[in-house]
Amino acid sequence: MGRLLTRTQIQRLVAKHGRDVIEHDHMQIERCCYQHGNVTTFAHSVRVACLAVWLADRAHLWHRVDLRSLIRAALLHDYFLYDWHDWDNGEHRWHGFTHGHAALRNALRDFTLNDIERDSIEKHMFPMTPVPPAYIEGYLVTLADKISATRETFSRGRFHKKALPARAPLPEIGAGARRCR
Repeated sequence: MGRLLTRTQIQRLVAKHGRDVIEHDHMQIERCCYQHGNVTTFAHSVRVACLAVWLADRAHLWHRVDLRSLIRAALLHDYFLYDWHDWDNGEHRWHGFTHGHAALRNALRDFTLNDIERDSIEKHMFPMTPVPPAYIEGYLVTLADKISATRETFSRGRFHKKALPARAPLPEIGAGARRCR
């Protein structure tokens, strides 16, 4: 059995293979919105990417997984670019069922995605959405998302939210999207 990746090695892989996503201007919107508890959507997405790599490593799936696609899909799985907690006259009422498609739509606008990334982003909410992922990367993103969301939602820190940076409108991506100043 080979050596397992350390936390630092995993973080470096995510930074290397996800650099274009992490550094994109629209990812700043994710830094301004809470996702679960006191965790921003950006931090959640990075956690999901790191955990998905950890799961692939611990399950010895490197011969079956496209690492770059896994990381990019994990970073973009919640790229819906709005704060679903904000009151919007009920438009986000079905967020849990619809945000995978919204994330894919936004990701396709901002990035060139392969089939693995597209499928993994759109289907990461399985079983809340009826069609399961078609690739192992999609299952890893789905599992990492569920584990991270559960941990974040039930953490003790969820009651201690710090103020997030102010947000300003970003008209080029839609009226509902905002970015940090």
